[in-house]
Amino acid sequence: MTTTPLTVLDLVPVSSGSTAGEALRNSVDLAQRAERLGYARYWFAEHHLNPGVAGTSPAVVLALTAGSTSTIRLGSGALQMGHRTALATVEDFGLLDAAHPGRFDLGLGRTGPPSKPPRQPALVGGPASESSQVVDGRTGNGLRIPPRFSPGALLSSPRFALQRRLLTLPGATSQDYTEQVDDVLALLAGTYVDAAGEEAHVVPGEGADLQVWILGSSAGESAEVAGDRGLRFAANYHVSPATVLEAVEGYRAAFRPSADLDRPHVSVSADVVVAPDEAAARELATGYGVWVRSIRTAEGAIPFPSPDEARRHRWTDADRALVQDRVDTQFVGSPAQVADDLERLRDATGADELVVTTITHDHADRVRSYELLADEWARR
Repeated sequence: MTTTPLTVLDLVPVSSGSTAGEALRNSVDLAQRAERLGYARYWFAEHHLNPGVAGTSPAVVLALTAGSTSTIRLGSGALQMGHRTALATVEDFGLLDAAHPGRFDLGLGRTGPPSKPPRQPALVGGPASESSQVVDGRTGNGLRIPPRFSPGALLSSPRFALQRRLLTLPGATSQDYTEQVDDVLALLAGTYVDAAGEEAHVVPGEGADLQVWILGSSAGESAEVAGDRGLRFAANYHVSPATVLEAVEGYRAAFRPSADLDRPHVSVSADVVVAPDEAAARELATGYGVWVRSIRTAEGAIPFPSPDEARRHRWTDADRALVQDRVDTQFVGSPAQVADDLERLRDATGADELVVTTITHDHADRVRSYELLADEWARR
């Protein structure tokens, strides 16, 4: 039997013809089922100004979900720290921990363009470092590593500028991410002291029984701060498959043991759809490319389309190129096929845990996908 735990990552997706309220109820239902199926963690992502994603506030959704579950760990995957303060973050999760002690993972994500170059330049510049043995877009064990996607046009779009304006107080600037992580850790530990010697003690929050994770997509600042502070690191294959190997290598290169962790601990995410057979799974995944296109064109994630709606989209060559890396690296198939793909991802990255995110138009199909995967994974 495999000992690699599986985590659910939920964006609280809104399907076409559905509502945000229905999406929230579906997510709570899925969390309850994931708990019964043996998934180790259930994480909520944070996204804004997306008609098809209702997960705008992980702390709020976590509070709703915690009251409906009892044992599964819950967490943020991840908070967008570019428009938050360390204090507000620790206060939010301190409240959650006070109500449901010892159940929460605090996942911190960096937002915006890189603020500094990675400390390990040898890990940057290609699809992966030499040690990953990439051959024809795949590593030695068969994991697909696609060409690198550049998010420059997306990050410089008017919609992202609008989002930054609406999420940031007038005149405010985001804190340096590494400093922000240090402030979060100090506030949790009760060791925060400012330059004037003033102490800050957060109640509730100080001493909260949280696991702190850093989420990242490259070998840059996120991987470095996670390694250097001895924190757990989650690499986003489902967001940036081209850079997953360099991300985990960058983290391990920077790792220093901490009081909480004596060796690197890595989780890696994948986008999957499971059905009884490959043809049925590919039908359920029909809307994925159209949905990814809406994100990467800066339109904002659309409500997830039905297969029939997705088939009516008129693709251009530019559209296809825009989403090809994500479509090619989505794991779609029977339970055995997807479990094989996940094992390849685990083996290529050396992951200690795997994060699975699944979006289908119908909630019942999403639930069934997680059920089929859990059953297959338990047999491995």
